[in-house]
Amino acid sequence: MKIEEFKRVTDDLQKRHIPSEIKKTVQVLLDKKAEKITVLKLKGITDMTDFLVICSGNSTRQNNALADALQETLKREHYLQPLGIEGKRHAEWILVDYVDFVINIFSADWRKKYALEKLWMDAKRYDFYPDF
Repeated sequence: MKIEEFKRVTDDLQKRHIPSEIKKTVQVLLDKKAEKITVLKLKGITDMTDFLVICSGNSTRQNNALADALQETLKREHYLQPLGIEGKRHAEWILVDYVDFVINIFSADWRKKYALEKLWMDAKRYDFYPDF
C-alpha cells in the first residue's frame, strides 16, 4: 500500500505545471520522508518570490537532513546555490532561499504556530501528502 500511495503522489507531481526545480525539490522531500508537502504559487501575488515550498520533518535532525539533501541535489542537478539559509542551528524552521522559490522546513509545532498556508490563502496551492 505504501509503495502504491507514494507512486500516486509522484505521478501527480509530474503532471503539475510547476518548474522542474520545484518538482525536484518536492521529489527530494518525498524521498526523505518529509510530511505534508505544500507548494504555494505566489507569482503575481507578491514580489518576494514565485513559489513557497512548505514541509514538516519529525525531528530537528531530519529537518537538517532535508535541507542538506535539497542543497546537494539542486546544486548537482540544477546548478543552483541558495542565496541564503537560516535556522539550521536550532532546526525548528529552516529557510532555504533560492530567490525564485523559498523552501520552509518546519517542525510540526512551528508549522502550526506560523501557519504560512493561512497567510497566503489566495495563492494557488499544490499538496503532496502520501497517505502512509
